[in-house]
Amino acid sequence: MISWPASPLFVQTTLRCGVNFGVFALILSLGTALWAQANDSATASPKSRMTPELLWKLNRLSEAVLSPDGQWAAYTVRRFQLEENSGLSDLSLVHVQTLEKKEILVGWPSIADLQWHGTANDPSLYFSATDPSDKPAGAQVYRWSPSSEEPQKISNVTGGVTNLKVSPTEEHIAYTASVKLDATVNELYADLPKADARIIDSLLYRHWDAWHDFQYDHLHVAPLTAESGVGEAKDLMAGLRADCPVPPFGGSSQFDWSPDGRELAYTTKIDAKMAESTNSDIYLVDVAGSQAPRNISQGQMGYDNDPKYSPDGKYIAYSSMENPSYEADRNRIMLFDRQSQKSVDMTLGLEQNADHAKWLPDASGLVFDSDHRGCVHSFQIKLDGRKAQQLSGGRANYALQDIAPGGQLALVARNDMIVPADLYILNLQDGTEKQLTALNEALLADLELPTVQERWVDSTDGKKIHCWVIYPPGFDPQSEKKYPMLTFCQGGPQSQVSQFFSYRWNFHLMAAQDYVVLAPNRRGLPGFGLAWNEDISGDWGGQPMRDLLSATDSMLGESYIDKKRVGAVGASFGGYTVYWMMGNAGDRFAAMISHCGVFNLESMYGTTEELFFVNWDLGGPYWKSPELAAKYQAFSPNRFVKNWKTPLLVIHGEKDFRVPIGQGMEAFTTAQVQGVPSRFLYFPEEGHWVMKPQNSVLWYRVFFEWLDTHLKK
Repeated sequence: MISWPASPLFVQTTLRCGVNFGVFALILSLGTALWAQANDSATASPKSRMTPELLWKLNRLSEAVLSPDGQWAAYTVRRFQLEENSGLSDLSLVHVQTLEKKEILVGWPSIADLQWHGTANDPSLYFSATDPSDKPAGAQVYRWSPSSEEPQKISNVTGGVTNLKVSPTEEHIAYTASVKLDATVNELYADLPKADARIIDSLLYRHWDAWHDFQYDHLHVAPLTAESGVGEAKDLMAGLRADCPVPPFGGSSQFDWSPDGRELAYTTKIDAKMAESTNSDIYLVDVAGSQAPRNISQGQMGYDNDPKYSPDGKYIAYSSMENPSYEADRNRIMLFDRQSQKSVDMTLGLEQNADHAKWLPDASGLVFDSDHRGCVHSFQIKLDGRKAQQLSGGRANYALQDIAPGGQLALVARNDMIVPADLYILNLQDGTEKQLTALNEALLADLELPTVQERWVDSTDGKKIHCWVIYPPGFDPQSEKKYPMLTFCQGGPQSQVSQFFSYRWNFHLMAAQDYVVLAPNRRGLPGFGLAWNEDISGDWGGQPMRDLLSATDSMLGESYIDKKRVGAVGASFGGYTVYWMMGNAGDRFAAMISHCGVFNLESMYGTTEELFFVNWDLGGPYWKSPELAAKYQAFSPNRFVKNWKTPLLVIHGEKDFRVPIGQGMEAFTTAQVQGVPSRFLYFPEEGHWVMKPQNSVLWYRVFFEWLDTHLKK
C-alpha cells in the first residue's frame, strides 16, 4: 500500500549550470573510491570500460507521468536480454520528495501509454500492457490504484490496443487499431490462390521498413465503466484509406481528448500524392461519430501534428511545418482558437524548433523541447507574451515528460553522451533540478568514463562550426601518446549532434575503445539558427562537406592525434558523406565505414519511398532540367570512384526503403572491382536502423574490428 502525502513538493537546490547536487555527490563518491583504490592496491579491482554487450545491459527509460497531486512519477524501463534477443518492461513508481520506489510490474513483454486520472485523493493509473502468460491477446488496457495490490485488466479487445488514451472524464477510451480495406492479389483473383505478386497503382507502396499491408491504422473509441471495463469500440475513421497515427513514426501524441471528453482531435494524411508531400492535417470528430470529421488546418500544406487541447478547452495547440516537401522545416506551435475557428503561429520569429509541447495547467502557455547549440533544452512560451524562455541549462539533453499541478515543476528525462536517461524534477521558475532515478548507477560506477568537450572551428567561409569532442578514459593531452581519431558524419541530413546517448551510434562506447571522436555540427543541422539548418538543401556536396573537412583538419593539428590513423564513419546522410569523402577528401582518412549511405543520387531518386525528401533536398528529379542534372552529377559520390583507395566497410539492411539496399550494393561492388579493401555487412531483416540486440552487438564487433585493423595496427 502506498501513502499519498499532501505536503508540497520539495525541490533540491542545484547549480544553475545544470549539475545536480546528487550527481555531484556521486562524482565525489566515485573520486573517493578511486583514491581508496590507489591507496589500497591489495584490494583494488581494475576499472572496466563500456562494451557492446554492456551497452545492451543498460536500463532504458521509456516514458513517465506524474500523479494528479504531483507526488509520484510512474515510469517504465526497458531491459534487454541479449541471449534471448528480446526485451522486457518494468513499471515502477518513485516519490518525488522521498525517492521511495515501488515496483508495479516486472518483466512484461510490453508496457506503454501511462496516464493518471482521478483526483489527488483517489488516483488511477491506466496503461496498456501485454501479459507474459497471454501474448497472443496483444496489449490490453489495465488500471491500477494505490489501494490495489495488482493492476486490473479491464479490456479484452481482439488484436489488442495501441496508443491508448483514456478520456478526462474516464467515460471512454481511445486507441488505434488496424483495419483492412484493400484487397490482395489472391482476393482479386480467387482462382489463383498460390499467385505471389502485388499490383501497384500508386507510390508509397512501401514505407520505411515495411510494404503496404492492405490495412490502415484507425482511431477507435469505446465506452469505459467501472463495472464492466471497456465496451464495444467504434471506428471513427470508418472506410477512410488513411492512417492515424501517420506512419512511420507517429504515436499517441497524434490525437488528444477535449477536456469534457466529448471530442477528439487527431492527425491524418490525405493527399493525392502521398509520396511527394508532407501535408498532414488536424481533424476534429465527436465521440459519437455523428458528424463528419472537420479539418482545422486546411490550407497549411506541411506537417501538422500532435494536437493538444488547453486545460480550459479554449484552444488546441499543434505542431506545424510550413513547406509541403521539407520534412526538416522549422517546427512551429500553432494555436487554434475554438471560438474564432482561426489559427495563429505562437512561435512566429523563433529561430529554432518547438517540439513535444505540453500545456501549463492554468492554460497560460506551453513548455516544449528544442535543439539549442548542441543540446536539447526545455523552453516555455506564454500566450500573453509569446517570447520563448529557456528553462533548463548545462551540457545535456532534456525530454519533457509531464508538468506538475501548479505549473512550477516539470518531470523531464535528462541524459548526456556519457550517461543514459534518468528522471529529474525541473523547477520551471529557477532551473534547479532534483534527480529521481539512477537507473544505471551501479553499472556506470564500475566504468572508466570518457570526457566530452566543446570545440569551435573556423569554416572555409569564416563561420564557426560547433563540435563535440569525446576523449577516451584517462586521456591526457600533455602525454606523448598519440590517439587514432574518428570523424563522425551526422545523418538526417538535418539532425543536430546533441548530447544524445545513442544505442546505435554510441560515442561513449567509441571513446572507450581508445578513439578520440570528433562530432561536428556541420552546415545543415538545427540548433544554430534557421539559415545554418537550411544551408544544406541543394548543396549536399558543397559547404557541409567543407565544414567536416575543416573540423577534421583542425583536430589533425593537435599533438595527441595520429594523423595517419584517422577514420570517417556515418549513417544515412552520414553514409553519403563517407562515400563522398572516399572520392574527395584526399589522404586524410585511413579507414571508412558507411551505414545505409546514399551512393548514387539518380538511382536513389528512383527507389526511395518518400519523394518529398529528395525533391526538397536535391531540388527534384534529375531529369527536371539540365542545371539540376549537372548538380546531381557534381554531388553524387559514384561520380568520384576513380579516386577511391581508402579501406571501406559497407553496412546495409535489406528492409531499408528510405535508402534502399542497392545503394550499399553499388558501393561495395565499386570498391571490390577497383581492388579497394572492402567488406559488406548485410542484415536481411533490418531496415535503416539495426534494432535487434544480437544484430547490434554483431554490428559493433564488425565495426570495431574494421577500425582496429586499419587504425591500430
